[in-house]
Amino acid sequence: MSIGRKITEPNGIFFITFTCVRWLPLFQMTDGYAAVYKWFDHLREHRHHIAAYVIMPSHVHALIGFSSGPGSINTVIANGKRFMAYALVQRLQMQGNTEILEKMAGWVNHADRARNKLHEVFEPSFDTKECRTLRFTQQKVDYIHQNPCKAGLAKLPEDYLHSSARYYYTGVQGIYPVITYMELQDIDLR
Repeated sequence: MSIGRKITEPNGIFFITFTCVRWLPLFQMTDGYAAVYKWFDHLREHRHHIAAYVIMPSHVHALIGFSSGPGSINTVIANGKRFMAYALVQRLQMQGNTEILEKMAGWVNHADRARNKLHEVFEPSFDTKECRTLRFTQQKVDYIHQNPCKAGLAKLPEDYLHSSARYYYTGVQGIYPVITYMELQDIDLR
């Protein structure tokens, strides 16, 4: 994972990955996939475009067309992780999963604890790659969609429920509607 890389571009197409703390399968444990979909809704409300995604048990990969807006791309992603963290912690609390919550509380560093952070839900950084060519973009979309197969969660990419692969492989939208990366090429993100 990249550590603290500031994205200087105000817009563009980016492949992003963020991971649950210590690779815990928090999305699976909490059935917290809806938190990611709500973040996607928020992104769409602010003129960003979801072109591909997969929500794995412990991490998320997405291809997003970020439009220029009032906040940096780093801030948009950080705010999304914060929003999702609250939702996942709330689900763990509702499940009475005190063991995991105590571990996550113990992983908060001193500086964050001083700012009243209660739980470490995600790894502090996220990985990002700007997609400047169609070839590189397609490579990332293929990687996103093959991820569940490589992890043994599905035989075919389109069979994994929390992925945009169904749309790419069959033309039928999955749980969350996306546009294709080819359609994204025609959108002015400025």
